[in-house]
Amino acid sequence: MLNKRLITALLLVFVTALLVTPALAQDDLMGDFTVSHYFGGFGGEYIDEIVDGFIAANPGLMHAASPVDHEQFKTSILVQLAGNNPPDTFSYWAGALIQSIVDGERLQPINDIWEGNDLGSQFPQAIIDNALTYNGDIYAVPLTLHWVGMFYNTALFEEVGAMVPTTWDELVDVAEQFKMADIPAFALGSINRWPGQFWFDMILLRSAGNDYRNELMSGNASYTDPEVLRAYSLWKELVDAGYFVPDANAYDWDEAANQVANGEAAMTLMGTWIGGLYAGNDMVAGEDFDYFSFPTIDEDVPRASLGPIDTFVVSAGAANPDAAKAFLVHLTDPEIQLKFALGAGNLAPSLAVDTSNYNDVVARIAAEIAADPAFAFNYDLATLPAVAQIGLDSFQEFMANPGDYEAMLGRVQEAAAAEFAAAMGG
Repeated sequence: MLNKRLITALLLVFVTALLVTPALAQDDLMGDFTVSHYFGGFGGEYIDEIVDGFIAANPGLMHAASPVDHEQFKTSILVQLAGNNPPDTFSYWAGALIQSIVDGERLQPINDIWEGNDLGSQFPQAIIDNALTYNGDIYAVPLTLHWVGMFYNTALFEEVGAMVPTTWDELVDVAEQFKMADIPAFALGSINRWPGQFWFDMILLRSAGNDYRNELMSGNASYTDPEVLRAYSLWKELVDAGYFVPDANAYDWDEAANQVANGEAAMTLMGTWIGGLYAGNDMVAGEDFDYFSFPTIDEDVPRASLGPIDTFVVSAGAANPDAAKAFLVHLTDPEIQLKFALGAGNLAPSLAVDTSNYNDVVARIAAEIAADPAFAFNYDLATLPAVAQIGLDSFQEFMANPGDYEAMLGRVQEAAAAEFAAAMGG
């Protein structure tokens, strides 16, 4: 999880423009080159352009595109790694997931290209320390920085006269306004489980704080603690009041996002990639949709931002490691980082990116991140992968049966404790 040092470092991301251009081509790169990524649907076209540009700069390489659906990728890449048939390079989520495959000796460090291309000067030190460094070595290059917030339909807010809430009580009041207007306040598409984590993450961060959450993510706190029980009780209040679109587990995240876009719901708690989806639907940021930071629950709890960082890594068994490493250097080009950010709706991690190109919504989100004293990885990137699966199941179960959450959390704690013990060799 990223700590307070991220704030100063990220501020540089949004206000500094270093004129650093990495070496993008090597005349001696030859042979087959394989890239796998989870942008097979949304965002895939931008990755394809990046790969095509790299191949054009290195004509000795032969490449066949291999995009994979986001959900399928989570399993398929592990199968490839376990079967010793990995791609040369692939996208992966920073945090506990990279740590798990580093520990499994499935990745190779990239200290050589990191030092040889002075990449350490091109990214905030907090990102380098917390998202790219594992067991003392550099293993990844970041392509995205995302942030989780509440994205809303501005026309619906105007229609019911709703004001942007800054506290939990105000959020409940706004949700009630929409209910009185026969409009669900919240859209959630949790058919693939992970979108539900943002509700748990943000309520826990705003009520118990990032330090406690870190303890829970590392197995040093319990899912039966009062802090977790309270987070679920607050979430349950919203569900029981009928503020969510019914049958959340029947929808995916983009369907929930489109429910907001189409006026079927007022808002959805989601990552900044939603901006890329909306831009693709010709929605204008700050006009057709806007955002607000998840409201304060307890005033004495320090605020924290939440989100994932997408990276690219090099397989330990890469058939063409030189090409893979050169591709990672290619990804650090500030023009590539900016183009992907503008297309996919994320913020660029590179310090060399000209942030004046961001739209008003993204620029304000950058300021939110800079103002918060902590930045945390979302749940499934913050805890042991086996525990993350238990938790993701529980979020989906909760949306189907919120009345039984205390018994459910007892089962979650028992299963999570067993996984932590097994990971420690106990």
